[in-house]
Amino acid sequence: MSDARPAAFAVTGLSKEFRIPHEQVHTLKERVLHPLRRPGHERLRVLDDVDFHVEQGEFFGIIGRNGSGKSTLLKCLAGIYRADAGRILVNGRVSTFIELGVGFNMDLPARDNILINATMLGLSQREARSRIDSVLEFAELHDFVDLKLKNYSSGMLVRLAFSVMIQVDADILLIDEVLAVGDAAFQQKCYDEFGRLRREGRTVILVTHEMASVQRFCDRAMLLENGRVANIGEPEPVSSHYLRLNFSHDARAAEAARARAGVAAMQGEPSETGPTAAPSGRRVLTAAGGDEVRAGDAGAEIIGGWFVDADEQQVESLEAGRRVTFNLHVRFHEDARGPVFVFMLRNSVNERAIAATTEQQLPYESYRTGEEVVVRFGFHNVLAPDQYTVSALVARPGAVDAWMDNRERFMAVAVTSSGQSGALLEIPFDVSLRRDVVETA
Repeated sequence: MSDARPAAFAVTGLSKEFRIPHEQVHTLKERVLHPLRRPGHERLRVLDDVDFHVEQGEFFGIIGRNGSGKSTLLKCLAGIYRADAGRILVNGRVSTFIELGVGFNMDLPARDNILINATMLGLSQREARSRIDSVLEFAELHDFVDLKLKNYSSGMLVRLAFSVMIQVDADILLIDEVLAVGDAAFQQKCYDEFGRLRREGRTVILVTHEMASVQRFCDRAMLLENGRVANIGEPEPVSSHYLRLNFSHDARAAEAARARAGVAAMQGEPSETGPTAAPSGRRVLTAAGGDEVRAGDAGAEIIGGWFVDADEQQVESLEAGRRVTFNLHVRFHEDARGPVFVFMLRNSVNERAIAATTEQQLPYESYRTGEEVVVRFGFHNVLAPDQYTVSALVARPGAVDAWMDNRERFMAVAVTSSGQSGALLEIPFDVSLRRDVVETA
């Protein structure tokens, strides 16, 4: 801990368990029919001996996969949950933005809820009333101030809750990843507010899955895995650790699922560019999940894909600044003449980072029913560290929307880097300086 700044939070040996019932007796009839049944349960340890501190004025990020204990930790810090073991020392007034609608009375209008929340967060009645206009202005809800909250949309509730939180002048702000509910314009407004809070030296603890936000705002970050601290320190290496952990796990799970389904490797050797027979022994990674969207007339099938480095070794994450090739595995279910293959990468905020097409790159060729090919897209990776999704499509010639198969977000991959610029691209530059500058009119 820095000698210059005292701690806003100091957490030592924090542990938290939940009792998970195996079965429950809900009615009197069930109790009569099963008088000897005892409701069993198991203990789930969500936080296990967590130690960390947050200095006053620090912007601190907490990251981790789903179920790692992030939200539980934040609720312990906020006093919503009582820890089973350990100590939490708090130095300052705390304002929370953890769950949508928490602290609001849905049967009251926005004006009354602002007064109640501001008072609960430590403001006097006079101070609370003086902040109403500021809250409504930031939330852009002046026209709905007398509308009961039960008639608000989730986005309106987010705007109101965030606005109340930042207007009470708390020393410490605890923010969970509920900003994802708001629209893009309000999210940007919140990010601008983060910048202001950071400049003012306010203490902010942010739970998020967006590594771009961690690297943009946070002074330090902490990675949780299975309820324990897996890494803590500078945002860039902690973010890279999270991305490797997250996507290597997904890749192994996807690979195991395909192995159980009996997907066999095909034979052949890859060429530098263009479609080839699939190489022997390659793991065709299809990380399909709830976000995948698929469409097409089934004239062709995108079976999967994989990334390889410059040495043709398969990789599960991509290092910035290195040569990388994406291999797209396609099977044709009908004869096809001159199809177009497209490969795309989108970042964590769904912006298209890469889009490549073979329309002008490959010769006009024909493919037979049952033929399988691998289309190789090679590029120098200048992408910034983040989590990316892979989309690909096979289209009939002359009409990119005439899809034979279109798979959106069917794979996930992480980009890692040893440096951090905060830019969207990590482009190498040649830099020079001249001292013998000649002045010109």
